[in-house]
Amino acid sequence: MICYQKHYKIIPQWYDTEWIMEKAQEALNAPVLHITDISSRHSAGGPHDYYSNGDYWWPDPEKPDGLPYIHLDGQTNPENFNGHRIIMRQMRTNVVFLTSAYLLTKEEHYARRAVLHLKEFFLDEATYMAPHLSYAQAIRGICDGRGIGIIDTLHLVDVVFAIEHLNGSEEMTDAVYTGLKKWFARYLGWMLTDENGIQEMNKDNNHGVCFFVQAAAFALFTDNGRIVDFCREYYKHGLLCQQTDDGSFPRETGRTKPYNYSIFVTDNMVSLCQLLSKTDDNLWEYESEDGKSIKKALDFITPYVIDRKTWPYPPDVMHFEAFPARTGFMMFAGCTLGRKELLDLYVSLPPESFDEEARRNIATRQPKLWM
Repeated sequence: MICYQKHYKIIPQWYDTEWIMEKAQEALNAPVLHITDISSRHSAGGPHDYYSNGDYWWPDPEKPDGLPYIHLDGQTNPENFNGHRIIMRQMRTNVVFLTSAYLLTKEEHYARRAVLHLKEFFLDEATYMAPHLSYAQAIRGICDGRGIGIIDTLHLVDVVFAIEHLNGSEEMTDAVYTGLKKWFARYLGWMLTDENGIQEMNKDNNHGVCFFVQAAAFALFTDNGRIVDFCREYYKHGLLCQQTDDGSFPRETGRTKPYNYSIFVTDNMVSLCQLLSKTDDNLWEYESEDGKSIKKALDFITPYVIDRKTWPYPPDVMHFEAFPARTGFMMFAGCTLGRKELLDLYVSLPPESFDEEARRNIATRQPKLWM
């Protein structure tokens, strides 16, 4: 079971009740979405199998059929199939805002609608999503799916927190709650044993970090203490190795979107500290023998999210103006470490971005549910 830590040192005026209730009303009226609502003719899977295309892959202009696709890093192909991504993300958004409204008001109709979204998306025989990502981020002419695609379910991390909060509602029956736990246990098992999952786990960039954010959250939710401990140790002895002496992450600063990816990897490293810290093993305070730590990562990125004009690397090839956006790490690190400048930034930014790249890269829509 997920434990909600109450170790933050200051209480900021950041909980935008009016906006949350507006979003919850939208979610009440929104259709219940399913992975089976749409499909791609290029998918090698069936109607219950999640499918997406690699973002930065394009038809080869020198080939009559464009196959195999070629890689243009940082340049998103607008013709790629993103329907399942959008459905999953919108389901997550509906569930977290309905859950937030339920927590604010204790009105069961919010919980009832949230549970309906969860039940139909994950459990109902006609509409469930299969608990694997074998066909995620496929590349036409090259592969039917890749380990890299596992990053697509990063948005489900918010969902397990919502489920735990909804478990206090009369609308969350034992059958649905148990069914959801089984779904996430099966998905976590697939992540940890499938070749795609093993490849992603061993990535030495933001993909490896995001794998462990998901593994940690899903293991906490499904009471898998062994995997929780594994994630905690891998954060210290594996993921922090990606950091350099100045706190930056060179696998991200070397990309064609160095600003976006540097914020993204820091956000997810912070998420791991939020998820995995405990009284006798506090990752917020942990420092490796060679001086690497989450505090150093925050020291690096904070000046540049406060003032993008000071960014010392090349600007991102696309969507540079969309960042910084309101991101969970600002709240988690601001509260836990007392970094008021990050809390002030969080409050000053618009409550949500309408840039597709930013929305895709913001895993935590409601950090309050984590706290």
